[in-house]
Amino acid sequence: MHALQLFLLVAATSIGFAQTKYDLLLQGGHVVDAKNKINAIRDVAILDGKIAEVAARIDPARANKVVNVKGLYVTPGLIDIHVHFYAGTGEPRSYAGDLSLYPDGFTFRNGVTTVADAGCAGWRNFEDYKQRVIDRSKTRIFVFLNIVGHGMRGGKFENDQTDMAVKPAADMALKYPNIIVGFKTAHYAGPEWTPVENAVKAGTIANVPVMVDFGSNRKERPMPELVTKKLRPGDIYTHTYSGLRDELDATGHINPAMVEARKRGVIFDAGHGAGSFAWRVAVPALKDKFYPDSISTDLHVGSMNGGMKDMLNVMDKFLAMGMTVDDVIARSTWNPAREIKHEELGNLSVGATADIAVLKLEKGDFGFSDMYGARMNGTQKLVCELTLSGGKVVYELNAITRPDWKTLPKDYKYMGDPHWDTISAPRRIQ
Repeated sequence: MHALQLFLLVAATSIGFAQTKYDLLLQGGHVVDAKNKINAIRDVAILDGKIAEVAARIDPARANKVVNVKGLYVTPGLIDIHVHFYAGTGEPRSYAGDLSLYPDGFTFRNGVTTVADAGCAGWRNFEDYKQRVIDRSKTRIFVFLNIVGHGMRGGKFENDQTDMAVKPAADMALKYPNIIVGFKTAHYAGPEWTPVENAVKAGTIANVPVMVDFGSNRKERPMPELVTKKLRPGDIYTHTYSGLRDELDATGHINPAMVEARKRGVIFDAGHGAGSFAWRVAVPALKDKFYPDSISTDLHVGSMNGGMKDMLNVMDKFLAMGMTVDDVIARSTWNPAREIKHEELGNLSVGATADIAVLKLEKGDFGFSDMYGARMNGTQKLVCELTLSGGKVVYELNAITRPDWKTLPKDYKYMGDPHWDTISAPRRIQ
């Protein structure tokens, strides 16, 4: 190739690059991305639902839409790996029914774009859950399949060892590997190890982790034996700060077995819920530097209006106990993404799906409650300003992506753009 031809080719490429239009540019925010070790002011550009560029400065002329997020945190979409969303069956007093919630009204307004349901369905009713909720939701829903075939439908089902079948559970997980990310055992009241052992067997066959809500505290199956012997590296102990299963020892310090288990790779998840988080346990644990590997809500009808409330409220509690903003965000994004083996999520790498939370850190005098109604004062609170899912706005609190109405034509109508906007798209009139 002659020098002149090469010059013209390079010039044409450069012009084409300069003319590339991003769909959306988030300008001047404080990016926190644990995977890529970014904790700095950065611009974030989005194109075709993907992260296109992250840089100290991106020319705003290269974006169709520019949103000023100065003074706000820009993070990957939050990932809550302990929720209960199998709603709509009409079954009373059941997490495969009335105790669960429909997801989209509780996720995006908190910056959450991805969740993992923690055991509502087993192999018998998973496909009903998939059709009824998962396939119809904008929120990305993964599932920890209950080792109980009937799922989380109350003690009559959850204590039935005959329904804790390994092969049907493993087969269902292998049938839906893009949805089922693990197995769950929960609420068991008996003295046997059957639920845990069968969940681990199924997890080994399907090559996925097990999440354990250990149920009743029985001397025949002590928690230290669970975490040091029964669980594998990568398995998850949830409700870490409940205090209901000897998480603190007799001296008031974190149980040494949990420290040993963490060294061998067992994961410790917060799982706040309606009855699994107490200041008198969490504060001493954090003083012992036993931080959660992941922060999660255990969101359901019994926790959403109690001490737990929502994902940001749980994150706020760890801020109140002294964790840093970047540590809390890492445990709500990149850490849980790795725990469920979906490392394409929880980060802002170029090419990653543009799931993004834009958060404001408010300063003031706030109060936070544990499961018993005990208060802790705090001086910081996270508020969700904007949530993007797949590069599109799915929630915004203060209309920061929108033009002032006084600047628009007298007969203005739709001011969004289908490339970056979903919540203001025009509605078809029948």
